[in-house]
Amino acid sequence: MTWVVEQRRTWAEWVALRVLRVGPVPTHLAIIMDGNRRYARREQRETLAGHTQGFHKLTEVLSWCRDLGVTHVTAYAFSIENFKRSKSEVNGLMELAAEKFSKLLEEQDKLAEHGVCINVLGDISLLPSHIQQMAARAILATRHNNHFFINLAMAYTAREEITSAVHELAQGVAEGSLQPSDVTEEALEACLYGKGNREPDLLVRTSGEHRLSDFLLWQSAYSCLFFTHVLWPDFSIWHLFGAVFFYQRQYHTLAAAKREALAQRCRTLEERDMEQCRHQHGDKVTQEHLVAQGAARAARLQAFLDHREQKLLTHLYKLVSLPLGEQEGKEREMQLI
Repeated sequence: MTWVVEQRRTWAEWVALRVLRVGPVPTHLAIIMDGNRRYARREQRETLAGHTQGFHKLTEVLSWCRDLGVTHVTAYAFSIENFKRSKSEVNGLMELAAEKFSKLLEEQDKLAEHGVCINVLGDISLLPSHIQQMAARAILATRHNNHFFINLAMAYTAREEITSAVHELAQGVAEGSLQPSDVTEEALEACLYGKGNREPDLLVRTSGEHRLSDFLLWQSAYSCLFFTHVLWPDFSIWHLFGAVFFYQRQYHTLAAAKREALAQRCRTLEERDMEQCRHQHGDKVTQEHLVAQGAARAARLQAFLDHREQKLLTHLYKLVSLPLGEQEGKEREMQLI
C-alpha cells in the first residue's frame, strides 16, 4: 500500500469539499486512531489484520486531507503504554511499522514530488534498532519537503514529551546557555517533539472513547475535539467532513480563546522583562531597556534551539550510519549505566 494515495472523488464529495473550503479549514489535524482491535474481532480476523487495515485507512485520510487543504497531520501510531500489550501483538506492530517504513523509503521520489515531510514524535530509543534506523532515514530523506507534513507519534506519551522538554531546558540553564528567566511557555513549546505547526486545530478520536489518552496534552489546549463512535478502519471521508464542519462551528470561540491566551502570555513576558530590567537599572527603566531585554532573551533561546536541532540531526545521521549490531550493543551499554 502506497503512502501517497491518489483517489478519484465522487461528484458529491467534490461538492462537499468546495462547500467546506468556503469556511475555515483546519491547518493541522491530529488523530487518535482507535478501534483497530475491535474491528478485527468484529470481522473475526487476527488482531494484526485490524492494525494493517488501520494503516491503510491512514493513507486514505492523508489523501482526503490534501484535497481539503489540511497541511499537517499528526497520528497517534503507538503509545509507550502499548508496550504493555501482549508480546505477540507488540512484535506484530513492530513488524508492521518496519514494513511501512520500508515502503516509505522506496517512495522517496514520490514523497518529494508531493512535498511530503515525515517526522516521528516520541522516544524512538524505545523502538527496535532497525525501526530506529528506518525512522531516521525517513526523517532525513524528507526533511526538506515542505508542502505536506506527516507526524507519526511512536513510543510517545504527552507526559514523557513534556518531561523531556523540561529536562532539556533545565540542562540549558545548568550549562549557562539559558538564564532561568528564559524558561517560558514559548521556550517549553519549542522543545516539544516535532517542529513547525505543533498545535492541532482539530483533534479527532474514533471508536467512541471520550479521552485523549496522553496525546498532545499541551498542544491541544485550544484545539477543537471531535469524538465519533465509528471504528478507525470504518472511518470515511464523510466522517472527516463532519469533523471539519463541527470545527467550523466552533472556530470563532476557539480562536478568541487562543487570542486571549496569547495576549496573557505576552503580558506575563512583559512583566517578567520589567522585573529583570528593574534589577539591572533600578527605577529608570526605559522602552529601550525592555526591547533589549526581550531581544537578548530571544537570541539566547534561538541559539539554544539551533544547537538542539544540530544535536538531533547528528544523532539521526549516526543512527543511519551505525551498523545494527553495533547499535544494539550501544543500547545495551546505555541500559547498564
